[in-house]
Amino acid sequence: MIRKIILFVFISALSVPVLFAQSDTANKEQEIRVINRVLDSWHERASVADTTYFQLFAPNAMYLGSDPKEIWTVKKFKELYMSYFLRGNAWNFKMKSRRVYLGDFGHYAWFDETLDTWMGLCRGTGVMEKVASGKWRIKHYSLTVLVPNDKIKEYVNMLNLAE
Repeated sequence: MIRKIILFVFISALSVPVLFAQSDTANKEQEIRVINRVLDSWHERASVADTTYFQLFAPNAMYLGSDPKEIWTVKKFKELYMSYFLRGNAWNFKMKSRRVYLGDFGHYAWFDETLDTWMGLCRGTGVMEKVASGKWRIKHYSLTVLVPNDKIKEYVNMLNLAE
């Protein structure tokens, strides 16, 4: 009987880390689903010129646009582009693919996404922070136009002609 009890305790002790690992994996997957919903909502809000778009940024967030001069705090970004939203014509970026990575302690995540835009294919990369309220907010976002390697010389030549 004692052997059975010892065997039961030993097997139970071995299974506890597995249970925690499954729970941890489920929690990470749930957080990634939430992050995806926030990003999808963010893009959707821009497409319908919903001014709550700016609420999905962390208060001290940064936005880097596709032009080299476009490096803004979220406050400046909002000042510059709120008029587009108020006129009802912001931008409509369609997500084609996205990868989200959750930090070890679950307070930060980073992502990259391919977007179909009026500029052609773009890549958005960013960092998200889980704020005190438990909501995910965009802390840093960078938008770049994708140029295929076989077109890069043509692209560079075009930029040089423009100078």
